Amino acid sequence: MLKRRLGAGGPEVAALGVGAMSFSDFYGPVSVEEAHAVLDAALDAGVTHLDTSNVYGMGRSEETIGAYLKRYAGKGDMPFTIATKAAITKDAEGRRSFDNAPEHLEAELDQSLRRLGVERVALFYVHRRDPRHEIETVTEFLATLVAKGKIASFGFSEIAPTSLRRAAAVAPVAAVQSEYSLQTRLPELGLIQACQDLGTALVAFSPVGRALLSDTPPTAERVAASGFLSANPRFIGGNLERNLAASAPLRDMAADMGVATASLAIAWTLAKSPAIHAIPGTRSTAHFAELVAGAEMNLPPETLAEIERRLPVGWCHGARYSAAQSVGPEDYC
Repeated sequence: MLKRRLGAGGPEVAALGVGAMSFSDFYGPVSVEEAHAVLDAALDAGVTHLDTSNVYGMGRSEETIGAYLKRYAGKGDMPFTIATKAAITKDAEGRRSFDNAPEHLEAELDQSLRRLGVERVALFYVHRRDPRHEIETVTEFLATLVAKGKIASFGFSEIAPTSLRRAAAVAPVAAVQSEYSLQTRLPELGLIQACQDLGTALVAFSPVGRALLSDTPPTAERVAASGFLSANPRFIGGNLERNLAASAPLRDMAADMGVATASLAIAWTLAKSPAIHAIPGTRSTAHFAELVAGAEMNLPPETLAEIERRLPVGWCHGARYSAAQSVGPEDYC
């Protein structure tokens, strides 16, 4: 399988990772057994980059991973290169906010380490920027966590290229996490380029477009049952039907090639830059096998061009986030 560095000087891992938001009922119910089956499949395929967060199921994703890792306790190195995040919080009324204060980040990291059952994570992200704290100051603090041995490296999620360059001027930034896929191509307008310049990994979440770029795209019933999708502009107000029709040419192409549509979506994403890692989430080992197959594909230029002809930039109907969902990610174009 294709391998890439997780940041300059970072560990070499499979370019495909596991996004563990799916271990927290975000897109539908999932049992611990189902999540652990995906982790078994990942190790069998040589996929060791595992991405989670303190807010995925309010700790449930980390606890599920921690329960899995117990089987390796006292037996040497843990099998996964684990990344987690902190900074998203809620007030007493349940309103979401962001906190980049050093004491908050370290306290949340300590809780994540406890839930995961490890002494250190490979990568720790600031999940969202907090405008009360300059990114240079936050970066300086993250470097102290490296010095303390609690994290091996750090990164930021959903930041602008300018913010990345400011942070990297203080200390090396191992990774930036951002949504990137055939249907969300904003990172092409500066973020991919900045990551390449700085030796920073661009960790692409939702590379299969929240299942829209698969052979089993969301149905109206599945959308209605999901708190996130039922408020997302790409899946409501008639846009689900429009996007199913607009993405059908990719499914047709995959069928003609005898491969899964999700495989094509992953292969395209990884082909766009050597800086890119993809971390799709899934609750299904069958779907995970499709994702692995995509990471093992080496598409020729003519196939990549045909994919983009069928799904050109701007094909997707609706914004990627609602007004409420878009609070936090940095705009830069």
